[in-house]
Amino acid sequence: MGTTYRRSAGTPRGQARRQDLLERITADLEVNGLVDFSLRRAARAAGTTHKVLLYHFESVDDLMLQAIVRLRGRRIEKGMLAAREEPTLASRVRAIWPILIGDEARVLDQAIGMAMYDPDRFSPLGREASKQYLPSLLSICPEHWPERRKLEVSEMILAALRGFLVDWRTSGDADGIAAGLAALSRALDREEAVVSM
Repeated sequence: MGTTYRRSAGTPRGQARRQDLLERITADLEVNGLVDFSLRRAARAAGTTHKVLLYHFESVDDLMLQAIVRLRGRRIEKGMLAAREEPTLASRVRAIWPILIGDEARVLDQAIGMAMYDPDRFSPLGREASKQYLPSLLSICPEHWPERRKLEVSEMILAALRGFLVDWRTSGDADGIAAGLAALSRALDREEAVVSM
């Protein structure tokens, strides 16, 4: 009997309920961040009980990860919209930067911090970030580049932007970050010129 009940979470109605709960909890994270996130707080935000959440999600960590993935997906979608109109890889990356420090920044930066602070528990927050960002970065590389080159350059961009985000969050050194972004842009312009030859 319990198995039949549990299986109903996979029905269209169960999936719709899960998505509704996740959307409410994601909205709470956007406002209140990850500090003190708990099953009790998530249940309150979703207007339900912790038992209902555990019916739809494996654990509080799974719930947190799913909400972070959703927030990160929104950030990536905005970034790709901003990058789409730009003619060069460097200008695409520059267009993405304001999105990275936009509305979702605080919560997503906290997620990466948690992954670094307690990797045994929160490493999926970091791994999922790379899985989400890399395909988008690959997609803004010039189409004619070999796949290996796209991957190398995308990994470089991801690492550089993560470093800038840490610096932005911890030091607030706007001039230093602007200088770093300018240097990254020059490196990408050179990379694009070399590969195009």
